[in-house]
Amino acid sequence: MTSGMPARPTVTAVIFDMDGVLIDSEPLWHQAELTVFRPLGVPLEAPMCLQTTGLRYDEVVRYWHERFPWTPDLEAVERQLIDVVEGLFLARGEPKHGVVAAIEFLRGRGLRLALASSSPYRLITAACEKLGLGDVFSVIHSAEEERLGKPHPGVYLSTAAKLGVPATNCVAIEDSVNGIIAAKAARMTCIAIPEVELRRDPRLGIADLVLDSLGELETRTERIFSGTQL
Repeated sequence: MTSGMPARPTVTAVIFDMDGVLIDSEPLWHQAELTVFRPLGVPLEAPMCLQTTGLRYDEVVRYWHERFPWTPDLEAVERQLIDVVEGLFLARGEPKHGVVAAIEFLRGRGLRLALASSSPYRLITAACEKLGLGDVFSVIHSAEEERLGKPHPGVYLSTAAKLGVPATNCVAIEDSVNGIIAAKAARMTCIAIPEVELRRDPRLGIADLVLDSLGELETRTERIFSGTQL
């Protein structure tokens, strides 16, 4: 007897966000933003950085410039921000809890893995180098190739297209509200692993599942991955 509910599409690929999902980068981004924006006259405090979580780096710069205009060229500030973040990634970047086990679990189910990030390729390369993830992903796609960053779904739709997999057969793993909106707008199943400060945000309700860490992936996702094609 069937329940009348539509069947969940078979999952054939998992697309990871990078910042805050694979690399514990949010504190590093916050430090970089304070370093870059405060001298420009932006009265930035660490909690305020949560306002731009998940946005593309150039959109972060424009976000603060619109609120607290400064004189230097925006592109120069963007370059400075990326310089500072890259240095922090290489010096202090650490994997989020459960990354290795999650990748092994998903590979064991025969799933293709991809990465879709708001960060530019330069930072993706630095993070993958630091974490030893260079050979993990079939496809790596940056939103710097897209006209719009998250919450627009373009980065996810393009990643699915590069994989040759329908978006509805993909699971996205995200940490930010902007990323979750992007994944759901792309019609993907979305697993959210938010930062502690965001775990009570009611907007997380649009995700299909909310976890505390990637360490829970194997034990709490049977409903999502039960139809995986091996």
